[in-house]
Formats: sequence, C-alpha cells, structure tokens
Amino acid sequence: MDLLADTLIAAGARGSLGTRIEAGGTWGLWLDSYPGAALHAVTVGTVWLSRPDRCSRRLQAGDLVFLPAGTEHGLSGEPGVRPGACDRAEAARARATGDVVRLGSQPARAKLVTLHYQQDPEVRTPILGALSDVVHIQTLAHPHLDDVVRLLVRELSHPQFGTTAALNSLIDLLLIQVIRTRLDARTEQRAGWLSGLLDPPVRDALTKIHQEPSRPWTTATLAAAISVSRATLSRRFPAATGQTPGDYLTRWRMDLAALRLRDTDQTVESIATAVGYTSAQAFSRAFRRHRGLAPGAYRGRSRHG
Repeated sequence: MDLLADTLIAAGARGSLGTRIEAGGTWGLWLDSYPGAALHAVTVGTVWLSRPDRCSRRLQAGDLVFLPAGTEHGLSGEPGVRPGACDRAEAARARATGDVVRLGSQPARAKLVTLHYQQDPEVRTPILGALSDVVHIQTLAHPHLDDVVRLLVRELSHPQFGTTAALNSLIDLLLIQVIRTRLDARTEQRAGWLSGLLDPPVRDALTKIHQEPSRPWTTATLAAAISVSRATLSRRFPAATGQTPGDYLTRWRMDLAALRLRDTDQTVESIATAVGYTSAQAFSRAFRRHRGLAPGAYRGRSRHG
C-alpha cells in the first residue's frame, strides 16, 4: 500500500489554480488571508518573500515556496518594499477568467503562479495541517521540479484539449513533491502524521491500520503484525504522531465513516461493519462522541448544510 497516496485520496487534499502575476518596477503585495495553504512558483525573475518578524527570503526563477494556511506574507520585487494590500476583487476576476494580474510597471521582470491547496473539511487526519512550516524548494537542488513547473507554465500559456486535466495533475504532483521534500529534509518537527512516516515501525503500523481499518487492532496485535514489541510501539507511535495507536485507529475510522455517510447511500449498519464495529449501536455511540452528532443527523447536515 502507498500510505501517502491512500491518505491524500481519503483526505481529499487537492489543489487549484490561484492567480498568475506579472510584475515590474517597484511592486509589493501583502497577503494576510489565503483560502487554505498556498504555493508560489516563480517562473521568471526574482521575487522576495517577507513575513512578520522574519528576514526576507529570495526566490529565484524555478523556486517554489509552500505556506501553511493562515500564513501572513508579502511578495515584492525588492527587499524592503512596503507591500500594498491585495486587490481581492481583481484577483478573483483574474482567477475566474484565467487572466494575469499585472503589478507595478511594464515590462514584467518577474512572473509567478500561485496555487491553493485545501483538504476535505470532513476529514480530521491533517495532511495539509502536518505541513506546519514554510517549505522553500530550490530547483537547483531539485532539478526534476523545474520540469513540472515548465509544464505548468506551458499549459497555462497555451491551453488546448485536456489542459484542465493536465493542470489538475501537475498541481497535485507539486503538492506531493512538497511533502517529499519535507520528508527528505528530516528536520526537527513537532509530532504529527508526517513524522510517523519517518519512523519505520510507526509507518508499518499506520499502513496496517489503513489496509484493514475494520480489523479489531490493539497495540499488541499491531506490534505483532509488524514484528516489534508492544513496548516499542507504545513508546514510538505517540512520540511520532502525538496519538496512541488506538486513538489514531478511531480517528481514521471516523474519517472513513463520515465520508461514506456524506457521499454514499450505504446503511449505518453496513458502514459500521466496514469501519470495524460489531453493531450499529456501538458505532453510533463512537461517532456521536467524536463528531457530536448521530450518524443519521450527520448525514442530513453534511448533505443539506
């Protein structure tokens, strides 16, 4: 099983094209609220990224920078430029029409593409939330990424049959590359889902849970299935993920159940069995405890708002 792929699919972590920017002269743009996480891909020239109480960061053509949801930041053509407020109406119009937002004076000396990433709000397993730090990827160190960015720009510049599908695939690929880069860096980070992928016994335990979420796993049976001691798994799983194996299993089951309740017409009884509960009553109690609503009420709310 590809654990990352399985979790990304279930979490509905997808990207969308944001805004294309072309800028010249003296320019600056402040972004204090973004719909989800953001990724800026610089395609031409130099862009400076600024954040409150942080030194400005230089982004070169080909560089990518990923910013978690809620990260206030500015973009400018030079360090020290006071960024102006984002014209949200113009940005929304450009996104809707596929036009370019032009800043400063022409000719453009810098070009960049902004992408947005969000995940299904019904899924509590925090894939995007696990990317809690700014990730700066320099294509000099990751030359294969330059090919992806070039393809993205080519599709944007010359739309043709299949461009929408191609863009969706490229945007998703860039998110996967950001996650891979974060994992490869192995820098110190707080406990979370991505940390679990870096610890082999924890990763193996997570894989078992995802492969068979309906199995009555305990810490002891998980440990036996991956050939480590119960004490080892009891120590390392919470250290990596911030949860016990039992807590993670329950959250994952509730995520799967919530999606089935919203997206299918399966009965509560069949969903209970699929996620490992021996009765609809036991499942309903667990679901209400974790989601605040009985399964039937949750289904009605999620479908009708």
